[in-house]
Amino acid sequence: MTIQRSSGVLLHPTSLPGPYGIGTLGEQARHFVDWLAGAGQRYWQVMPLGPTGFGDSPYQAFSAFAGNPYLIDLDTLRSEGLLGDAILADLPGFSSERVDFGLQYVWRNGVLRQAYGAFQEGLTPHLKADFEAFRAAEAEWLDDYALFMALKDAHGGEAWSGWAPALRDREPEALQKARTELAVQIERVQFTQFLFFRQWSALRSYARARGVEIIGDIPIFVALDSSDAWANREQFYFDDRGQPTVVAGVPPDYFSETGQLWGNPLYRWDVMAEDGFAWWIKRFQGSLKLYDLIRLDHFRGLAGYWEIPYPAETAVRGQWVPARGYEMLEAVREALGGVPIIAEDLGVITPDVEKLRDDFGLPGMAVLQFAFGGGDFSVNDFLPHNLKVNQVVYTGTHDNDTSRGWWVHADEQERHNFRVYTSSNPSEETFAWQLTELAFGSRANLAVVPLQDLLNLGSEDRMNLPGTTGPQNWTWRADASGFSSELAGQVRELTQRTGR
Repeated sequence: MTIQRSSGVLLHPTSLPGPYGIGTLGEQARHFVDWLAGAGQRYWQVMPLGPTGFGDSPYQAFSAFAGNPYLIDLDTLRSEGLLGDAILADLPGFSSERVDFGLQYVWRNGVLRQAYGAFQEGLTPHLKADFEAFRAAEAEWLDDYALFMALKDAHGGEAWSGWAPALRDREPEALQKARTELAVQIERVQFTQFLFFRQWSALRSYARARGVEIIGDIPIFVALDSSDAWANREQFYFDDRGQPTVVAGVPPDYFSETGQLWGNPLYRWDVMAEDGFAWWIKRFQGSLKLYDLIRLDHFRGLAGYWEIPYPAETAVRGQWVPARGYEMLEAVREALGGVPIIAEDLGVITPDVEKLRDDFGLPGMAVLQFAFGGGDFSVNDFLPHNLKVNQVVYTGTHDNDTSRGWWVHADEQERHNFRVYTSSNPSEETFAWQLTELAFGSRANLAVVPLQDLLNLGSEDRMNLPGTTGPQNWTWRADASGFSSELAGQVRELTQRTGR
């Protein structure tokens, strides 16, 4: 796949401004799309849109197919007759700077229950046919997910491995009994998903009409406590009590001296191959309903993955195990044709990973913050003159410090290398924009910049610090004043000057 020379901005929807404590798919999202179009940008990149659980990471969702109910725009529900004015007038003390996911869990879920109540009472008959069509079209994943969430709620949020054995092991009689007893709760989950996908589809259409396409993530692994793991247990390394025998992570690297212990269950590639990788094909089909381009996170895990015995306290004690990603991607291509995939090929990249990427003609990634380390930095693959045409270049990603923060905390060797390479001496105020200019001016066909870098924000506004679960992670929100016409003009001029 070759991407036309272009550029875009990375911003997760939860980071959008708005009155209800978290960014949503409503008016502020449309304003952002308008701003992107005005800035001459072709792409809006988001992180995974799934329903988040403990830790609030979008990379640890309860489902690989479902949408996050927190993103549902409440003003849209009010305009459709699902909510009254009173409930949206009496708001908790929301922060405009940070998302309080605990508060969202309590307050927003209560509001969405009221919306479902209005639907149940027949106050929105115009939605009934669309809801039934959605349930039928998405039943293959929706039925399991809705039952999973209803059971999880009935168990006080407990992970599925702790449920009664009959439910944990999906014995048919136990599942049928649960479907009968929890019928209302199940339908409420289904209705909430209907609202999410209805709003996302409308927003995506709005963006397309303005020349903006969506880049979205497929996290390579699913969460341990997810409907995917529970409903497809035979495709993962679980013991007979629903506990994983090995889990995913990465070895020590740039981000962490002890590696990253993600804790996701690992795939049994041999079992997946037996049905032609049907689950993966469905997963790509689901993602194509959400995104125009798919960024396949931790792409190297399709060639080989870091297997950590369970339980473990860190990711240090593990081993590389070969995967069967080549066969899987072949099956996906045969079933779906040319899927537009960006390979997130960062980290420990070996020749087999490069071959897998190149054999399928996938653009990889480069991060400019990684380009200036070491003594003989001139051979660094991420330097602008070493980038490939069929590649996506970032100033930084959601896992990096902001570019301003990176410059402040960079060691003197990195700063020296940057000064030598650019024949310049940037300040804390000017570095982020200069790095953005390098990204846009590079030969890589696609350049993507986190919004924080365009706004010249510091470390306190980074999105995530890998290997930690602190309150700063995933909670950053943008201020509406940042989407100025002046900044849009500046970005548009850079975009035009660099042929993007």
